[in-house]
Amino acid sequence: MMTTVITKFEEDVLIGLQSSPKTIPSKYFYNEKGDALFVQIMKLPEYYLSRSEQEIFTKSTSEIIGAFAIEKGKAFNFVELGAGDGSKTLLLLKEMIKEGLEFTYMPIDISENALSLLENKIQTELNSIPIETICGDYFASLEKIKFNDRPTVVLFLGSSLGNMLDEEAKIFLEKLSNALKIGDVFLLGTDNIKDSSIVLPAYNDASGITAAFNYNLLDRMNEELYTDFKVAQFKHSPEYNFEDGVAKSYLVSLTHQSVYFPNAEMYIQFDKGEKIHTESSRKYNNDVLSQLFQKTDFTLMQQFSDSKQFFTDSLFVKK
Repeated sequence: MMTTVITKFEEDVLIGLQSSPKTIPSKYFYNEKGDALFVQIMKLPEYYLSRSEQEIFTKSTSEIIGAFAIEKGKAFNFVELGAGDGSKTLLLLKEMIKEGLEFTYMPIDISENALSLLENKIQTELNSIPIETICGDYFASLEKIKFNDRPTVVLFLGSSLGNMLDEEAKIFLEKLSNALKIGDVFLLGTDNIKDSSIVLPAYNDASGITAAFNYNLLDRMNEELYTDFKVAQFKHSPEYNFEDGVAKSYLVSLTHQSVYFPNAEMYIQFDKGEKIHTESSRKYNNDVLSQLFQKTDFTLMQQFSDSKQFFTDSLFVKK
């Protein structure tokens, strides 16, 4: 008799949906359809995050690269965590080539599809640079990267840190600090705490792309885990609390219902109005950042902001 294999995706989903409150890890947004939807989200008028950070990278490219303090003629690792489509990073890569710097670009992402698209993009536009892609989540991938005696610059852009709870973020930053050598550099993108009138539309755009991105989690489970989620019986519902600076996305059950997981031979029950927490997006100020970095060996060296002060890229060095 054949035994049904429960994948890591299904295991994580079942653990989350049997928790209280129900949750699904946000990393599972990113299949091929999810990647395409997120690219659309980044271009939305309401989604100020990408536009704000793009402005920083456009106006401060040379200044950011200069702050890396890499000697010309000395090869270094240029590591990007959660690389996505690499649109902002491309500006840095082009300038580093122009300045004659020697480096290997090492993008890391949970999505094989995103890495494949990025690699093709880099080879098409910048075929002169060596690229080594790594597919996996950040924690596992940090263990895989063999930091040699080259200097290393690590990028973590787009406020991806904000998808972690503060305690997770502290552990992540400590692990990253321990993985790097003295003198290595870390560039972190963070979304600044601001009014809900600016934040909430970024997670609930008028055209419904963000809602479709959230619903795609249900579609993905139906396709890959053979579940029977009825997408129309759930509602995309974002919330933002200015006091704690956290935006949260939920899928809310519109009725009492049950969903069958055939591989696990079990039903998951949903009450009317019950929420599935699908993503958090933390907003920051320097007080919050200093608390998160307390147990690391990173020292803040410089910060770069957009003209509206919506977003900040902070440069740290390991001391």
